[in-house]
Amino acid sequence: MLPLTVTSMWEVLGHLASLAIAYIFAFPIGWDREREERSAGLRTFPLVALASCSFVLVAVKVLGAESQSQARILEGLLTGVGFIGGGAILKHGGKASGTATAASLWATGALGAAVGYGLYDIAAIVGLGTFLTLRSSRAIKSASGARADEP
Repeated sequence: MLPLTVTSMWEVLGHLASLAIAYIFAFPIGWDREREERSAGLRTFPLVALASCSFVLVAVKVLGAESQSQARILEGLLTGVGFIGGGAILKHGGKASGTATAASLWATGALGAAVGYGLYDIAAIVGLGTFLTLRSSRAIKSASGARADEP
């Protein structure tokens, strides 16, 4: 194993910071879902953000930040996180449930990817927007008498 140089130490610290930020941004979304006893929660959402961020960090390191191959990484992330979200959707008779969880998982994947690319402003907006949408939509649905989209 090669000794860590000052340059590589800074790189490691940068990666740790990115992964921590992805985790921190996704945690409130997972907490909200866990608190509401949804199918995915406190463990799932930070893990999706960590994994998405990790794939991007690895891709940037291996392929280079300017590589056209980055599009394939994003395509794989979109598909993979969509697949995970699809597992959260259940059909009960003529109604589907779990769509908000699936959509928020997808948004959390985008959040992690944004952090991996250093787009912290986008990640923060996606995280905050997802959290606020989940929190406010329940109150609005309750006030209107509409049934929430998840049991």
